[in-house]
Amino acid sequence: MIYQHVFSTIPPRREIRPSLQESLKSVSEKCIECKLCRKECLFLQKYGKPKELADTCDPENGNSLNLAFQCSLCGLCGAVCPVGLDPSVMFLEMRRQSVDHGTAEFSDHRKLIGYERRGTSKRYSYYALPKRCKTVLFPGCALPGTRPDKVKELFLYLRREIPGLGVVLDCCTKPSHDLGCDEHFQEMFVEMREYLLHCGVEKVLVACPNCYRVFHQYGTGLQIETVYECLADKNMPVKEAPSGEVTVHDPCGTRYQKKVHEAVRRLAGRNNLRVNEMVHHGSKTICCGEGGSVYPINPELGKAWSFKRKQEAGSDRMLTYCAGCANYLGSFSPTIHILDLLF
Repeated sequence: MIYQHVFSTIPPRREIRPSLQESLKSVSEKCIECKLCRKECLFLQKYGKPKELADTCDPENGNSLNLAFQCSLCGLCGAVCPVGLDPSVMFLEMRRQSVDHGTAEFSDHRKLIGYERRGTSKRYSYYALPKRCKTVLFPGCALPGTRPDKVKELFLYLRREIPGLGVVLDCCTKPSHDLGCDEHFQEMFVEMREYLLHCGVEKVLVACPNCYRVFHQYGTGLQIETVYECLADKNMPVKEAPSGEVTVHDPCGTRYQKKVHEAVRRLAGRNNLRVNEMVHHGSKTICCGEGGSVYPINPELGKAWSFKRKQEAGSDRMLTYCAGCANYLGSFSPTIHILDLLF
């Protein structure tokens, strides 16, 4: 499939998004200002409580909206909120409003935008769908780009277990989603989803937690499962590896997916590793520092998340199941991807 990036061609729309109005109203009325989210979130510590930001947001003011581009959209605020609010939804809507108004500035995100453009290009995308293919492996972008040999071994193993398994190399366009380019994201993702359904695909096995989040939220009509859950249910041969201790960094994309958390820990245990949990793990995990495309515009805030994660890991090597997290955290502390262990 050939896609065209249209960030710069979307005409500005001056009306205020109803979804933004609803989010601002919800946070303003329901936030009890308990400060639990601010205690956990480096972004909120710097800029204020969700209610304050909702009450002072001017949807017609680009500066007011653009503040949201410094939120990692990780969802930790929602995970600790005692009244069930998720302020990250409001910040994403603020980003979308900024794009609608034409005030969003993406000059610092050129590399990310180019990365997505390549991922969806004819040169980099590939659909291998055998006859009567019901299940496909969707490894995402970062994993094949950094560990092509591991992805190949993963596919060959799964194909032995799942006859007729197909593979799709494409980008889920989460960068566009998180940058607030909703119209472009919907156009791109819906085209891919409808094509898979048209070809008879029923289930998508994702290797990237960010892809999981996108498919889980927008992949209507498709069954979504991570490869880690699938592998944990198989009798994989155990590699000879020295026993030791690790700590698991759960990516934000699977924050509430307890079965995924458990599957990764089961796989680590089978390979002679003992897991020491960090303070923030599972549903309370924290951002690696790369989330929400914050780093390009506020590298200090991105690094602060990474250093916090490094402090919690201590002397333990980090094990994760997101190639982006592994690559980013790897520059701060020893980090490996679960597929590096399994294959």
